[in-house]
Amino acid sequence: MISRMLVALVIAAVVVVALLALYLVVLYNRLVNLRNRIENAWAQIDVQLRRRYDLIPNLVETVKGYAEHERETFERVVAARQRGIAADTVPKQAEAENLITGALRQLFALSEAYPQLRANENFLQLQDELAATESRIAYSRQFYNDAVVRYNTRIETIPDVVVAKALGLRPREYFEVEGEAAGPVGVDF
Repeated sequence: MISRMLVALVIAAVVVVALLALYLVVLYNRLVNLRNRIENAWAQIDVQLRRRYDLIPNLVETVKGYAEHERETFERVVAARQRGIAADTVPKQAEAENLITGALRQLFALSEAYPQLRANENFLQLQDELAATESRIAYSRQFYNDAVVRYNTRIETIPDVVVAKALGLRPREYFEVEGEAAGPVGVDF
């Protein structure tokens, strides 16, 4: 009788341990899934930012042909682009994007002083491509931040917080831009 109770107790303990291990595996996999979504979302932002960086030199060269004496504006745009390319963290990237947005606004403001530039087909095409890219950046930024919210919420709530702390998982930073830079660069004339 005692041996049957002991066997039942051992079986119950093994089942409880197995269920607990299975539950921990499910929690771990969920956290890994969320972390990977953040990495994928950041990769999508990076793709759009690279596309934007590739458009900037063409835009600068097109405007330069009409407004060569605006050297300071061109240098500001190029410097902001370089800073964006070199950014290696989310906050540095957001800061660089704020600079790029401001510099591009100044560049587009120049076009108001040059009506022939506004009529230039190449400039208009670059303007359209940049506007489309800006929209994709805004969407990608929102998608990334949504993934970060889900991940951060999971790793800060019970019971996931136990697994997250054991694995050393930390909250991720949002990709935030300031003020007017939060929206697309205005490129309409």
